Amino acid sequence: MTHNDASGWHAAINDIAAERRRQIEVETWTPGHDDQHDKGEMAHAAGCYALANHRRMVWIGGNEFPDLWPWHKRWWKPGDRRRDLIKAGALIVAEIERLDRKALSSPPKREPQGK
Repeated sequence: MTHNDASGWHAAINDIAAERRRQIEVETWTPGHDDQHDKGEMAHAAGCYALANHRRMVWIGGNEFPDLWPWHKRWWKPGDRRRDLIKAGALIVAEIERLDRKALSSPPKREPQGK
C-alpha cells in the first residue's frame, strides 16, 4: 500500500484497482466470465465482503460464510477489514464494468412515436 496524500484516498483507489487487476490476471476472471454473472452476483459478493464482520454467517461443512454469498463456499476468502473492503470495491468495479459492457452491446431503446 502506498499513500499519495494524508487522507489515503489515492492509496485506497490504487489498492482497489490493483485487486481488480489481480482478479483478472491471477484468478482469470475475464470480462467474458464476469458477463455470465448477470443476476447481481458480483454486487452480492461485494456486499458480503463489505459487511463481513456485520452479516449473519452460516455454517456448512465446517466452514463459515455469509448467508447471501452467491458462489461456492470455497470462493469465500475473508481477510482483515481493509482487505475485505478492497475486495468489495474491486467486485463493485467488476459489476459496473459488466453493466457498461451490457449497455454498449444493447441496441438503444427507441422512444414510442406519438400519434
